[in-house]
Amino acid sequence: MSSGAPAPIRVLTGPTGVGKTERGLALAEAVGAEVISCDSRQVYRGLEIGTATPPPAELRRVRHHFIGELDPSEPWTAGRFAREAEARIAGILGRGRSPLVVGGSTLYLEALVHGLSNVPAVDADIRAGVSAEASTDAGRRLLLEELRAGDPSTARSIDAANPSRVARAVEVLRATGRPISSFRGAARAPAYRFVVQVLTRPLPLLKARINARVDAMLERGLVEEVRGLLASGLSPEAPALRTIGYREPAAFQAGEIDHEAMVALLKRNTWAYARRQLTWFRRHPEYEWVDLGEGA
Repeated sequence: MSSGAPAPIRVLTGPTGVGKTERGLALAEAVGAEVISCDSRQVYRGLEIGTATPPPAELRRVRHHFIGELDPSEPWTAGRFAREAEARIAGILGRGRSPLVVGGSTLYLEALVHGLSNVPAVDADIRAGVSAEASTDAGRRLLLEELRAGDPSTARSIDAANPSRVARAVEVLRATGRPISSFRGAARAPAYRFVVQVLTRPLPLLKARINARVDAMLERGLVEEVRGLLASGLSPEAPALRTIGYREPAAFQAGEIDHEAMVALLKRNTWAYARRQLTWFRRHPEYEWVDLGEGA
């Protein structure tokens, strides 16, 4: 453990729509902290609406890290996040301030809080072959079937609709003959100690908040945001657009679904994602759960 951290670093996490951003901002202001955003997509420029990025006025109130820093075509992985977050934390502590990690991307939290997995490198030919298969709907279905057969544990735990995560798991399965889940126990120890608080609300209220948030995003111009990203030359297959909140408007833009179906999918898929997040948090009995109840 780093001797530079006199106390465990605080993490605020929880399912999407629970209110992490607001709570994190208030806490950061109260204790003079800088926020480390643990969100796999807020790091990208131009994805403000669909990721519920804090507005500029809030970002000016508290210094945030990993918000709007990368072009949406650039890869951003859990491993890279953990390494760069550790460097940012060291800098924050060196300035005599407190780091506060806020976000709900579970793979990124896993890498930062529990350590980087020692998953072996995959041969470029294997990676290219899987990538080619993942470029079509039929290929993605076959990859998912392969993952379910060879690594059912991972198939159950990840977002099966996220082609990059499915492809990564299949790459490792083909390269090593072992499921990627078998490497989870062999991890590099994290550089710091963390105390994790999971923010929750009653499930019916959380679902209502998610539905309201989807409606608000659409009113703010989510479809137009996606249209602009595509018009800028970003591929519909870019990782940033193959995630919940973006793949549905992208499908609408492509004429694959109508507006009503897009809204229904946005709400259904976001709610399903929140339930998967809650399942992941429950695997860690050391986490402290904070019920926000009916409050704002």
